[in-house]
Formats: sequence, structure tokens, C-alpha cells
Amino acid sequence: QVQLVESGGGSVQAGGSLRVSCAASGLTFSRYVMGWFRQAPGKEREFVAAVRWGYGGTYYADSVKGRSTISRDNAKNMVYLQVNSLKPEDTAVYHCAAGKAEGMNIVTIRSSHQYDYWGQGTQLIVSS
Repeated sequence: QVQLVESGGGSVQAGGSLRVSCAASGLTFSRYVMGWFRQAPGKEREFVAAVRWGYGGTYYADSVKGRSTISRDNAKNMVYLQVNSLKPEDTAVYHCAAGKAEGMNIVTIRSSHQYDYWGQGTQLIVSS
């Protein structure tokens, strides 16, 4: 049984930083691209960042590029998202997702349809 469990959300003031974590179990971690998506109230779920295994290629949404870092610890089956210079528009529920690496390219890696497993999410609130 695959489980993705996020942690690390909370309330932060604008300009601050936060790291959210995701613990994965029940899957062969090396076969999966790990991604972060977020969903704000009243909005659709959107891609934030993704990381491949191996050479660890990373991909970011324009909205967080330059102020975020996604990383994975393959020994611990963990994936992390560090976001700096937080803005109120970063307020959302952040979901961890896992999708099989085969067939994912630099375009499809940003699509939620490519991901097979999802966590329940962790809430991030950024106040101005």
C-alpha cells in the first residue's frame, strides 16, 4: 500500500521561509518522479516542483522558480520543498505526489494526470 505523508506546513509571515516534507512508503522510490502541487481555496490544483531520481533533474513552476528548492533523499524515501521569500499567494494546501518516471518529459512532468499517488496535503498560510 503506497502512502505519502506530508508534514511541515504552518503559518508564516510574508518574506519568511518554510520547508515541507513528504515521507513515501510502499513503492520503489527510485522508479518514481516526486512532485509537489498546491491548491488554494477556490482554485485548481497547480504544479509547484518535481524531481527525478538518479541525476535528480528538477523542475519548477514560474511562480516559485528562483526562490524554491525541491530535493529528495533516496536513502530515506523522503522529498522536500523549501520555499523562501514567501508571499501571501503561496497560501495553499501542498500535496506530495508520485508518478512513474517512464514516459514523463519536461512538459508532462508538470501535469497532475501523470501522478499515480497523492498525499493528503499540508496547509501553508502566508500572512502579509
